[in-house]
Amino acid sequence: MDFAITIDPQASLPLHRQVYEELRQAILSGRLAPGQKLPSSRTLSQFLSISRATVTQSYEQLLSEGYLETILGSGTFVCRQLPDDLLNTAPIQPASQPVTSSVSLSTYGQNLNDKAFFRWPEAELEINFSYGRPAFDRFPIDLWRKLLARHCRSNPGVLDYTVYSMGYEPLRQAISSYLARSRAVQCHTEQIIIVGGSQQGLDLITRLFIDRGDGIAIEEPGYLGARRVFLAQGASLFPIPVDRSGLIVNSLKTSIIANLKLVYVTPSHQFPTGAVLSLPRRLELLTWAQKTGVMIIEDDYDSEYRYGERPIPALQGLDQGNSVIYLGTFSKVLFPALRLGYLVVPQNLAPIFARAKWLADRQCSLLAQYALTDFITEGHLERHIRRMRSLYDQRRQTLVQSLLFHFGDLVTIVGENAGMHLMVKIHTHLCDEEIIQRAVQAGVSIVPAYPNYLKASPRNEFILGYAELNESQITEGVSRMAQAIVGN
Repeated sequence: MDFAITIDPQASLPLHRQVYEELRQAILSGRLAPGQKLPSSRTLSQFLSISRATVTQSYEQLLSEGYLETILGSGTFVCRQLPDDLLNTAPIQPASQPVTSSVSLSTYGQNLNDKAFFRWPEAELEINFSYGRPAFDRFPIDLWRKLLARHCRSNPGVLDYTVYSMGYEPLRQAISSYLARSRAVQCHTEQIIIVGGSQQGLDLITRLFIDRGDGIAIEEPGYLGARRVFLAQGASLFPIPVDRSGLIVNSLKTSIIANLKLVYVTPSHQFPTGAVLSLPRRLELLTWAQKTGVMIIEDDYDSEYRYGERPIPALQGLDQGNSVIYLGTFSKVLFPALRLGYLVVPQNLAPIFARAKWLADRQCSLLAQYALTDFITEGHLERHIRRMRSLYDQRRQTLVQSLLFHFGDLVTIVGENAGMHLMVKIHTHLCDEEIIQRAVQAGVSIVPAYPNYLKASPRNEFILGYAELNESQITEGVSRMAQAIVGN
Protein backbone atom coordinates (compact mmCIF):
# COMPACT_ATOMS: atom_id res chain seq x y z
CA MET A 1 0.00 0.00 0.00
CA ASP A 2 1.36 3.43 -0.98
CA PHE A 3 0.80 6.48 1.19
CA ALA A 4 0.76 10.10 0.08
CA ILE A 5 2.93 11.26 2.98
CA THR A 6 5.11 14.33 2.66
CA ILE A 7 8.25 14.48 4.77
CA ASP A 8 11.13 16.95 4.66
CA PRO A 9 14.51 15.69 5.95
CA GLN A 10 15.71 19.31 6.14
CA ALA A 11 12.84 20.50 8.35
CA SER A 12 13.40 21.30 12.03
CA LEU A 13 10.54 18.95 13.01
CA PRO A 14 11.96 15.42 13.60
CA LEU A 15 11.06 12.81 10.99
CA HIS A 16 9.12 10.61 13.42
CA ARG A 17 6.99 13.62 14.33
CA GLN A 18 6.37 14.45 10.67
CA VAL A 19 5.14 10.89 9.98
CA TYR A 20 2.99 11.00 13.13
CA GLU A 21 1.37 14.31 12.13
CA GLU A 22 0.70 13.16 8.56
CA LEU A 23 -0.95 9.91 9.66
CA ARG A 24 -2.91 11.56 12.45
CA GLN A 25 -4.30 14.20 10.11
CA ALA A 26 -5.18 11.55 7.51
CA ILE A 27 -7.19 9.71 10.19
CA LEU A 28 -8.90 12.84 11.51
CA SER A 29 -9.84 14.01 8.02
CA GLY A 30 -11.23 10.59 7.05
CA ARG A 31 -8.62 9.96 4.37
CA LEU A 32 -7.73 6.86 6.36
CA ALA A 33 -11.00 5.17 7.32
CA PRO A 34 -11.71 3.36 10.62
CA GLY A 35 -10.58 -0.24 10.29
CA GLN A 36 -8.25 0.46 7.38
CA LYS A 37 -5.03 -1.53 7.52
CA LEU A 38 -1.71 0.30 7.53
CA PRO A 39 1.47 -0.99 5.94
CA SER A 40 4.03 -2.61 8.21
CA SER A 41 6.71 -0.40 9.69
CA ARG A 42 9.27 -2.08 7.43
CA THR A 43 7.20 -1.48 4.29
CA LEU A 44 6.48 2.17 5.10
CA SER A 45 10.09 2.88 6.04
CA GLN A 46 11.24 1.46 2.69
CA PHE A 47 8.60 3.48 0.83
CA LEU A 48 9.62 6.72 2.55
CA SER A 49 13.37 5.92 2.53
CA ILE A 50 13.70 6.49 6.28
CA SER A 51 14.68 4.20 9.14
CA ARG A 52 12.28 1.58 10.42
CA ALA A 53 12.81 2.87 13.98
CA THR A 54 11.45 6.27 12.90
CA VAL A 55 8.22 4.72 11.58
CA THR A 56 7.92 2.46 14.64
CA GLN A 57 8.19 5.47 16.95
CA SER A 58 5.38 7.21 15.03
CA TYR A 59 3.16 4.12 15.13
CA GLU A 60 3.72 3.63 18.86
CA GLN A 61 2.67 7.21 19.58
CA LEU A 62 -0.53 6.80 17.51
CA LEU A 63 -1.26 3.48 19.25
CA SER A 64 -0.84 5.04 22.70
CA GLU A 65 -3.22 7.87 21.78
CA GLY A 66 -5.93 5.54 20.47
CA TYR A 67 -5.70 6.34 16.76
CA LEU A 68 -4.39 2.89 15.83
CA GLU A 69 -4.90 -0.63 17.12
CA THR A 70 -3.04 -3.87 16.54
CA ILE A 71 -4.56 -7.29 15.88
CA LEU A 72 -2.23 -10.16 16.69
CA GLY A 73 -1.16 -11.91 13.52
CA SER A 74 -3.00 -9.47 11.26
CA GLY A 75 -1.26 -6.10 11.55
CA THR A 76 -1.95 -2.50 12.44
CA PHE A 77 -5.29 -0.81 11.72
CA VAL A 78 -6.97 2.57 12.14
CA CYS A 79 -9.00 2.28 15.33
CA ARG A 80 -12.67 1.40 14.61
CA GLN A 81 -14.01 3.33 17.59
CA LEU A 82 -12.73 6.85 17.03
CA PRO A 83 -14.98 9.37 18.80
CA ASP A 84 -17.13 11.47 16.44
CA ASP A 85 -15.75 14.71 17.85
CA LEU A 86 -12.21 13.67 16.85
CA LEU A 87 -13.32 13.06 13.28
CA ASN A 88 -14.56 16.63 13.03
CA THR A 89 -11.40 18.18 14.40
CA ALA A 90 -9.86 21.01 12.37
CA PRO A 91 -6.41 20.44 10.87
CA ILE A 92 -3.71 20.23 13.50
CA GLN A 93 -0.86 22.73 13.40
CA PRO A 94 2.62 21.24 13.58
CA ALA A 95 4.12 21.56 17.05
CA SER A 96 6.98 23.64 15.69
CA GLN A 97 4.66 26.46 14.55
CA PRO A 98 3.44 29.27 16.85
CA VAL A 99 -0.19 29.45 17.90
CA THR A 100 -2.04 31.79 15.53
CA SER A 101 -5.62 31.36 16.71
CA SER A 102 -7.49 33.81 18.92
CA VAL A 103 -6.93 31.83 22.12
CA SER A 104 -5.88 33.97 25.07
CA LEU A 105 -2.58 32.73 26.45
CA SER A 106 -0.99 33.70 29.73
CA THR A 107 2.25 35.66 29.75
CA TYR A 108 4.02 32.36 30.28
CA GLY A 109 2.23 30.82 27.30
CA GLN A 110 2.92 33.84 25.11
CA ASN A 111 6.62 33.62 25.92
CA LEU A 112 6.66 29.97 24.92
CA ASN A 113 4.80 30.83 21.72
CA ASP A 114 7.11 33.65 20.70
CA LYS A 115 10.50 32.09 21.34
CA ALA A 116 12.37 29.30 19.59
CA PHE A 117 12.18 26.96 22.56
CA PHE A 118 13.55 23.75 21.10
CA ARG A 119 17.11 22.54 20.83
CA TRP A 120 18.99 22.20 17.58
CA PRO A 121 17.48 19.19 15.75
CA GLU A 122 19.70 16.15 15.65
CA ALA A 123 20.01 14.45 12.30
CA GLU A 124 19.54 10.69 12.22
CA LEU A 125 23.08 10.03 11.11
CA GLU A 126 25.58 7.24 11.52
CA ILE A 127 27.93 9.19 13.81
CA ASN A 128 26.36 11.71 16.17
CA PHE A 129 28.52 14.00 18.29
CA SER A 130 25.54 15.07 20.37
CA TYR A 131 26.26 16.09 23.95
CA GLY A 132 24.71 15.17 27.27
CA ARG A 133 23.99 11.51 26.52
CA PRO A 134 25.95 8.92 28.53
CA ALA A 135 27.17 5.54 27.31
CA PHE A 136 23.91 3.64 27.67
CA ASP A 137 25.48 0.30 26.79
CA ARG A 138 27.74 0.51 29.85
CA PHE A 139 24.96 1.08 32.36
CA PRO A 140 24.42 -2.00 34.61
CA ILE A 141 20.89 -2.58 33.41
CA ASP A 142 20.63 -6.09 34.87
CA LEU A 143 21.48 -4.76 38.32
CA TRP A 144 18.99 -1.92 37.92
CA ARG A 145 16.31 -4.40 36.88
CA LYS A 146 16.98 -6.44 40.04
CA LEU A 147 16.68 -3.35 42.25
CA LEU A 148 13.37 -2.44 40.63
CA ALA A 149 12.08 -6.01 40.98
CA ARG A 150 13.12 -6.09 44.64
CA HIS A 151 10.72 -3.28 45.48
CA CYS A 152 8.00 -4.38 43.07
CA ARG A 153 7.85 -7.75 44.86
CA SER A 154 8.10 -6.55 48.45
CA ASN A 155 6.64 -3.07 48.59
CA PRO A 156 3.19 -2.35 47.08
CA GLY A 157 3.53 1.16 48.53
CA VAL A 158 5.58 2.14 45.48
CA LEU A 159 2.25 2.39 43.63
CA ASP A 160 0.74 4.86 46.08
CA TYR A 161 0.85 8.60 46.73
CA THR A 162 3.28 9.87 49.34
CA VAL A 163 2.93 12.79 51.73
CA TYR A 164 6.62 13.58 51.28
CA SER A 165 6.80 15.86 48.26
CA MET A 166 10.44 16.59 49.08
CA GLY A 167 11.25 13.01 48.10
CA TYR A 168 11.89 9.64 49.70
CA GLU A 169 13.80 10.41 52.90
CA PRO A 170 16.35 7.55 52.70
CA LEU A 171 17.22 8.74 49.17
CA ARG A 172 17.70 12.29 50.41
CA GLN A 173 19.93 10.96 53.19
CA ALA A 174 21.98 8.98 50.68
CA ILE A 175 22.38 12.02 48.42
CA SER A 176 23.40 14.20 51.36
CA SER A 177 26.13 11.73 52.32
CA TYR A 178 27.28 11.34 48.71
CA LEU A 179 27.51 15.09 48.11
CA ALA A 180 29.45 15.63 51.33
CA ARG A 181 32.07 13.04 50.20
CA SER A 182 32.31 13.89 46.54
CA ARG A 183 31.62 17.63 46.31
CA ALA A 184 32.16 18.99 49.85
CA VAL A 185 28.54 20.18 49.88
CA GLN A 186 27.31 21.21 53.33
CA CYS A 187 23.73 20.13 53.84
CA HIS A 188 21.26 18.17 55.93
CA THR A 189 18.62 15.82 54.60
CA GLU A 190 15.97 18.50 55.27
CA GLN A 191 17.58 20.77 52.64
CA ILE A 192 17.30 18.31 49.75
CA ILE A 193 14.35 18.33 47.34
CA ILE A 194 14.03 15.49 44.82
CA VAL A 195 12.93 16.86 41.44
CA GLY A 196 12.14 15.48 38.01
CA GLY A 197 15.55 16.31 36.54
CA SER A 198 17.47 19.57 36.43
CA GLN A 199 14.91 21.25 34.14
CA GLN A 200 12.17 20.93 36.76
CA GLY A 201 14.61 22.16 39.38
CA LEU A 202 15.31 25.28 37.33
CA ASP A 203 11.60 25.78 36.72
CA LEU A 204 10.78 25.63 40.44
CA ILE A 205 13.56 28.07 41.33
CA THR A 206 12.43 30.52 38.65
CA ARG A 207 8.76 30.35 39.65
CA LEU A 208 9.64 31.04 43.29
CA PHE A 209 12.06 33.91 42.68
CA ILE A 210 11.11 35.63 39.44
CA ASP A 211 8.28 37.95 38.54
CA ARG A 212 8.00 39.36 35.04
CA GLY A 213 10.83 41.81 34.42
CA ASP A 214 13.08 40.62 37.24
CA GLY A 215 16.73 40.23 36.32
CA ILE A 216 18.82 37.08 36.02
CA ALA A 217 22.53 37.21 35.22
CA ILE A 218 23.66 34.30 33.06
CA GLU A 219 26.94 33.12 31.60
CA GLU A 220 27.72 34.17 28.02
CA PRO A 221 27.68 31.70 26.36
CA GLY A 222 25.54 29.53 28.61
CA TYR A 223 23.19 26.60 28.90
CA LEU A 224 20.27 27.05 26.51
CA GLY A 225 17.85 24.94 28.58
CA ALA A 226 18.21 27.29 31.55
CA ARG A 227 17.82 30.37 29.37
CA ARG A 228 14.55 29.07 27.97
CA VAL A 229 13.15 28.46 31.46
CA PHE A 230 14.08 31.99 32.51
CA LEU A 231 12.60 33.61 29.41
CA ALA A 232 9.38 31.63 29.75
CA GLN A 233 8.88 33.15 33.19
CA GLY A 234 9.38 36.65 31.80
CA ALA A 235 12.82 37.32 33.27
CA SER A 236 15.16 39.94 31.87
CA LEU A 237 18.47 38.25 31.05
CA PHE A 238 21.86 39.87 31.45
CA PRO A 239 24.79 38.02 29.83
CA ILE A 240 28.08 38.03 31.75
CA PRO A 241 31.15 36.95 29.74
CA VAL A 242 33.28 33.93 30.59
CA ASP A 243 36.94 33.23 29.91
CA ARG A 244 39.23 30.28 30.60
CA SER A 245 38.74 30.84 34.35
CA GLY A 246 34.95 30.87 34.11
CA LEU A 247 32.51 33.67 34.84
CA ILE A 248 34.20 37.09 34.89
CA VAL A 249 32.88 38.18 38.28
CA ASN A 250 34.24 41.69 37.92
CA SER A 251 31.97 42.23 34.90
CA LEU A 252 29.03 41.16 37.05
CA LYS A 253 30.06 43.52 39.83
CA THR A 254 30.43 46.51 37.53
CA SER A 255 27.22 45.92 35.57
CA ILE A 256 24.11 47.94 36.33
CA ILE A 257 21.33 45.36 36.41
CA ALA A 258 17.88 46.45 37.51
CA ASN A 259 16.05 44.26 40.02
CA LEU A 260 18.60 41.44 39.86
CA LYS A 261 17.34 38.34 41.68
CA LEU A 262 19.44 35.38 40.49
CA VAL A 263 22.82 34.50 38.99
CA TYR A 264 23.02 31.21 37.09
CA VAL A 265 26.44 29.55 36.84
CA THR A 266 27.97 26.20 35.86
CA PRO A 267 31.24 26.55 37.80
CA SER A 268 32.59 23.00 37.70
CA HIS A 269 32.42 22.65 33.91
CA GLN A 270 31.06 25.78 32.28
CA PHE A 271 28.57 25.03 29.57
CA PRO A 272 29.50 25.01 26.73
CA THR A 273 33.13 26.22 26.98
CA GLY A 274 34.20 23.73 29.66
CA ALA A 275 35.98 26.39 31.74
CA VAL A 276 36.30 25.77 35.48
CA LEU A 277 35.52 28.71 37.76
CA SER A 278 38.75 29.39 39.66
CA LEU A 279 38.81 29.37 43.46
CA PRO A 280 39.52 33.12 43.74
CA ARG A 281 36.54 33.89 41.51
CA ARG A 282 34.33 31.51 43.50
CA LEU A 283 35.15 33.36 46.68
CA GLU A 284 34.69 36.70 44.92
CA LEU A 285 31.27 35.66 43.62
CA LEU A 286 30.14 34.44 47.04
CA THR A 287 31.25 37.66 48.73
CA TRP A 288 29.40 39.73 46.14
CA ALA A 289 26.23 37.63 46.53
CA GLN A 290 26.25 38.01 50.31
CA LYS A 291 26.59 41.79 50.00
CA THR A 292 23.86 42.19 47.37
CA GLY A 293 21.39 39.52 48.55
CA VAL A 294 21.29 37.95 45.08
CA MET A 295 20.85 34.17 45.05
CA ILE A 296 23.26 31.98 43.07
CA ILE A 297 22.03 28.91 41.17
CA GLU A 298 24.94 26.45 41.00
CA ASP A 299 24.25 23.90 38.25
CA ASP A 300 26.69 21.04 38.88
CA TYR A 301 25.47 18.99 35.95
CA ASP A 302 28.50 16.75 35.24
CA SER A 303 31.05 17.49 37.95
CA GLU A 304 31.69 13.75 38.44
CA TYR A 305 33.89 13.68 35.36
CA ARG A 306 37.25 15.39 35.78
CA TYR A 307 40.42 14.12 34.15
CA GLY A 308 43.86 14.67 35.65
CA GLU A 309 42.89 17.57 37.90
CA ARG A 310 41.67 17.74 41.48
CA PRO A 311 38.11 19.06 41.68
CA ILE A 312 37.48 22.39 43.35
CA PRO A 313 34.83 22.18 46.11
CA ALA A 314 31.33 23.17 45.08
CA LEU A 315 30.34 26.80 45.51
CA GLN A 316 27.73 25.66 47.99
CA GLY A 317 30.42 24.07 50.16
CA LEU A 318 32.30 27.38 50.34
CA ASP A 319 29.20 29.46 51.02
CA GLN A 320 28.81 30.98 54.48
CA GLY A 321 25.80 33.17 53.77
CA ASN A 322 23.04 30.87 52.46
CA SER A 323 23.50 32.43 49.02
CA VAL A 324 23.56 29.26 46.89
CA ILE A 325 20.94 26.86 45.57
CA TYR A 326 22.75 23.73 44.40
CA LEU A 327 21.32 21.77 41.47
CA GLY A 328 22.32 18.23 40.51
CA THR A 329 21.02 15.47 38.26
CA PHE A 330 21.42 11.74 37.68
CA SER A 331 20.75 12.10 33.94
CA LYS A 332 24.45 12.25 33.06
CA VAL A 333 25.85 9.68 35.50
CA LEU A 334 23.03 7.13 35.02
CA PHE A 335 20.49 7.72 32.24
CA PRO A 336 18.22 10.64 31.21
CA ALA A 337 14.95 8.69 31.30
CA LEU A 338 15.37 8.23 35.07
CA ARG A 339 14.14 11.84 35.46
CA LEU A 340 15.53 12.28 38.96
CA GLY A 341 17.56 15.25 40.12
CA TYR A 342 17.88 17.21 43.33
CA LEU A 343 18.07 20.68 44.79
CA VAL A 344 20.02 21.62 47.90
CA VAL A 345 18.35 24.77 49.22
CA PRO A 346 18.96 26.97 52.27
CA GLN A 347 17.10 25.45 55.19
CA ASN A 348 14.68 28.36 55.56
CA LEU A 349 13.57 27.90 51.93
CA ALA A 350 12.98 24.14 52.09
CA PRO A 351 9.27 24.32 53.11
CA ILE A 352 8.32 26.66 50.25
CA PHE A 353 10.21 24.51 47.74
CA ALA A 354 8.42 21.41 49.06
CA ARG A 355 5.05 23.09 48.47
CA ALA A 356 6.05 24.21 44.97
CA LYS A 357 7.17 20.69 44.14
CA TRP A 358 3.85 19.26 45.37
CA LEU A 359 1.92 21.68 43.15
CA ALA A 360 4.11 20.92 40.13
CA ASP A 361 3.68 17.14 40.05
CA ARG A 362 3.10 15.99 43.64
CA GLN A 363 5.93 13.45 43.61
CA CYS A 364 8.59 11.74 41.54
CA SER A 365 8.32 8.01 40.88
CA LEU A 366 8.59 6.17 44.19
CA LEU A 367 9.81 2.99 42.53
CA ALA A 368 12.68 4.83 40.86
CA GLN A 369 13.54 6.59 44.13
CA TYR A 370 13.62 3.29 46.05
CA ALA A 371 15.86 1.65 43.46
CA LEU A 372 18.18 4.65 43.30
CA THR A 373 18.49 4.65 47.09
CA ASP A 374 19.79 1.08 47.01
CA PHE A 375 22.02 1.89 44.03
CA ILE A 376 23.72 4.62 46.06
CA THR A 377 23.84 3.03 49.53
CA GLU A 378 25.16 -0.30 48.24
CA GLY A 379 28.08 1.47 46.53
CA HIS A 380 26.99 0.89 42.93
CA LEU A 381 26.81 4.59 42.05
CA GLU A 382 30.40 5.44 42.91
CA ARG A 383 31.71 2.25 41.28
CA HIS A 384 29.77 3.11 38.14
CA ILE A 385 31.12 6.67 38.13
CA ARG A 386 34.70 5.40 38.46
CA ARG A 387 34.21 3.05 35.51
CA MET A 388 32.61 5.76 33.39
CA ARG A 389 35.29 8.30 34.29
CA SER A 390 37.95 5.93 32.99
CA LEU A 391 35.95 5.14 29.85
CA TYR A 392 35.14 8.77 29.07
CA ASP A 393 38.75 9.77 29.65
CA GLN A 394 39.84 7.30 26.95
CA ARG A 395 37.20 8.60 24.56
CA ARG A 396 38.10 12.21 25.37
CA GLN A 397 41.77 11.57 24.60
CA THR A 398 40.85 9.81 21.37
CA LEU A 399 38.73 12.78 20.28
CA VAL A 400 41.41 15.35 21.12
CA GLN A 401 44.14 13.34 19.36
CA SER A 402 41.94 12.79 16.30
CA LEU A 403 41.07 16.48 16.05
CA LEU A 404 44.73 17.52 16.27
CA PHE A 405 45.80 14.85 13.78
CA HIS A 406 43.19 15.63 11.12
CA PHE A 407 42.73 19.39 11.61
CA GLY A 408 46.11 20.46 12.99
CA ASP A 409 46.34 24.22 13.42
CA LEU A 410 42.87 24.64 11.92
CA VAL A 411 41.18 23.69 15.20
CA THR A 412 41.25 25.19 18.69
CA ILE A 413 40.04 22.91 21.50
CA VAL A 414 38.68 24.21 24.81
CA GLY A 415 37.16 22.56 27.88
CA GLU A 416 38.68 19.14 27.25
CA ASN A 417 39.69 18.33 30.84
CA ALA A 418 36.23 17.69 32.29
CA GLY A 419 32.71 16.59 31.50
CA MET A 420 31.30 14.66 28.56
CA HIS A 421 31.87 17.14 25.75
CA LEU A 422 34.38 19.68 24.52
CA MET A 423 34.11 22.77 22.36
CA VAL A 424 36.09 23.39 19.20
CA LYS A 425 36.62 26.36 16.92
CA ILE A 426 37.31 25.41 13.31
CA HIS A 427 39.40 27.99 11.48
CA THR A 428 37.88 28.12 8.02
CA HIS A 429 36.21 30.59 5.68
CA LEU A 430 33.05 28.45 5.66
CA CYS A 431 29.99 29.61 7.57
CA ASP A 432 28.44 27.52 10.35
CA GLU A 433 25.56 26.33 8.19
CA GLU A 434 27.88 25.11 5.44
CA ILE A 435 30.11 23.29 7.94
CA ILE A 436 27.07 21.55 9.42
CA GLN A 437 25.72 20.61 6.00
CA ARG A 438 29.07 19.21 4.84
CA ALA A 439 29.30 17.13 8.02
CA VAL A 440 25.75 15.85 7.47
CA GLN A 441 26.61 14.83 3.93
CA ALA A 442 29.52 12.86 5.40
CA GLY A 443 27.15 11.10 7.81
CA VAL A 444 28.24 13.08 10.87
CA SER A 445 26.04 15.21 13.14
CA ILE A 446 27.65 18.11 15.02
CA VAL A 447 26.05 20.73 17.25
CA PRO A 448 26.74 24.46 16.76
CA ALA A 449 27.59 26.56 19.80
CA TYR A 450 25.87 29.71 18.57
CA PRO A 451 22.39 29.01 20.06
CA ASN A 452 24.02 29.21 23.49
CA TYR A 453 25.00 32.86 23.01
CA LEU A 454 22.53 35.55 23.98
CA LYS A 455 24.37 38.23 22.02
CA ALA A 456 26.17 37.93 18.69
CA SER A 457 28.22 34.73 18.76
CA PRO A 458 31.63 33.93 17.29
CA ARG A 459 31.70 31.90 14.10
CA ASN A 460 32.57 28.25 13.65
CA GLU A 461 32.30 27.06 17.25
CA PHE A 462 30.87 23.57 17.81
CA ILE A 463 30.12 21.31 20.77
CA LEU A 464 31.31 17.73 20.37
CA GLY A 465 30.02 15.10 22.78
CA TYR A 466 32.05 11.92 23.05
CA ALA A 467 30.53 9.90 25.89
CA GLU A 468 28.15 7.85 23.75
CA LEU A 469 30.58 7.07 20.92
CA ASN A 470 33.21 4.35 20.96
CA GLU A 471 36.77 5.10 19.93
CA SER A 472 36.44 3.79 16.38
CA GLN A 473 33.32 5.93 15.84
CA ILE A 474 35.16 8.98 17.17
CA THR A 475 38.18 8.55 14.91
CA GLU A 476 36.01 7.79 11.88
CA GLY A 477 33.73 10.75 12.62
CA VAL A 478 36.59 13.22 12.92
CA SER A 479 38.20 11.86 9.77
CA ARG A 480 34.98 12.33 7.82
CA MET A 481 34.52 15.85 9.21
CA ALA A 482 38.03 16.88 8.24
CA GLN A 483 37.69 15.47 4.74
CA ALA A 484 34.36 17.23 4.25
CA ILE A 485 35.35 20.57 5.79
CA VAL A 486 39.03 21.13 5.07
CA GLY A 487 39.80 18.29 2.64
CA ASN A 488 42.24 16.41 4.92
